[in-house]
Amino acid sequence: MTRGKVAVPLDLPWPAALRDGGAGKQEAAYAALRDAILSQLLPAGSRLPSSRTLAERWQLSRGTVELVFDRLRAEAYVARAPGSGTRVCALVPERFLMAAYGVAAPTAAAPASPAARSSPETGARNGLPFAARMADPALFPMATWSKYLARALRGASDEQLCSADPCGAPALRARIADYLGRHRGIQCAAADVVITTGIRHTLDLVARAVLAPGDTVCVEDPGYPAAAAIFVLAGARIAPVAVDGEGIDCAALRAHAHARLAYVTPAHQSPLGVTMSLTRRLELLDWASAGGAWIVEDDYDSEFNYHSAPLAALKSLDRYDRVIYCGSFNKTLFVGMRVGYAVLPAALRERLLGIWQDSGRSVGIGDQLALAAYMADGAFLRHLRLARRAYQERRDAVLAILAAAGAYAVSGQEAGFHFVLWLPDGCTEAGLLARASAAGLALHPLRAFCREARPAPAIVVGYSALTLAQARFGARKLAALLKA
Repeated sequence: MTRGKVAVPLDLPWPAALRDGGAGKQEAAYAALRDAILSQLLPAGSRLPSSRTLAERWQLSRGTVELVFDRLRAEAYVARAPGSGTRVCALVPERFLMAAYGVAAPTAAAPASPAARSSPETGARNGLPFAARMADPALFPMATWSKYLARALRGASDEQLCSADPCGAPALRARIADYLGRHRGIQCAAADVVITTGIRHTLDLVARAVLAPGDTVCVEDPGYPAAAAIFVLAGARIAPVAVDGEGIDCAALRAHAHARLAYVTPAHQSPLGVTMSLTRRLELLDWASAGGAWIVEDDYDSEFNYHSAPLAALKSLDRYDRVIYCGSFNKTLFVGMRVGYAVLPAALRERLLGIWQDSGRSVGIGDQLALAAYMADGAFLRHLRLARRAYQERRDAVLAILAAAGAYAVSGQEAGFHFVLWLPDGCTEAGLLARASAAGLALHPLRAFCREARPAPAIVVGYSALTLAQARFGARKLAALLKA
């Protein structure tokens, strides 16, 4: 073996899906290499075979293997450098390897009594620069949607109209499970999915199913204020945990070994916009397994990534069954849709569904059946593509005007409905907010999302629910205020 080199593991198992003919070649090769990394058959620092060698061994085209390597690099499993080949860079905790053999999940706690106080919420508004951090309802084809609604109600059976499944319409749950498997890497069945009215509704159900008064809940700091408010209403004690360039700080998280739950936004951290690294995700799962804690994954805007496919959901790595995954059509279609969903761990499903039934289900069967047909026809994916292009165009217009006016630092602009604009020296949040209000702009300071964190002065700029003209007009006003 050459000095300084790690032996190339040529005994990688043949991808089972290639042998059985059950999946595409690229997907099968990706799954085989990903599993080899997660099982430490390929440990951190080891070098993968060259694309040519692996292509010959697995009887694939070299182009297919290169695409697989690029996907692994994009998802932070490997690093590629000229002259050094492709090396594993993900660190896999030992407890993650034990999860495949089954880790017993503790039973859920009794529901808690709500507390009287809540934390302030920073709202978003359609058409108002720059508080427009939501899906643009003008992009949604209401005339087409009304036809789906009418067709769904005409075709609904008496049983569907009068004795709806407490988990939600089976047709919609099946479509969501298929969508999550194809686009978020979550292997789940319709039976794992529960329909809610949105992410905050899911958080409320989880809080009542899991938390007892005095339990500790770890939240990102800065983070989504409404989530912390919901947990406080359940009687929880909030433990803010700092966020850095890789996501929630797991070293700081380990100081809360007895926490009952952690709430995270891994795909596009709210509000900083960073993507949680693969290594950090595995550390977070390891922390939850070691302490018997639950993780709530809020995947609120992962569909809108403007430069590359987003990292697969945290839930896709959840061998411990500790992650409660929640998403919402209110974020992808329009805020008044009021249809969300959750993928629940087996240990929580019965308890949470009992609370859902006792509190009264509130998602109309007509909307559910119409949405199932909308997804089945491919209309949902077509809408996502249209919306993604529109939001990217608006984001680009705002960034271009700000860049032309001065060298303003931004972050989190790769995805989602907003980015963070870091203020130049001498510009304070309070001063800028006052001048912006007088100019007809609504700005949210980054400190409004903080509990203990004290970041540099910055504002959160929402652009998605603006017309292109509104985005440009608002950006020119904002640039003038920053110059002044």
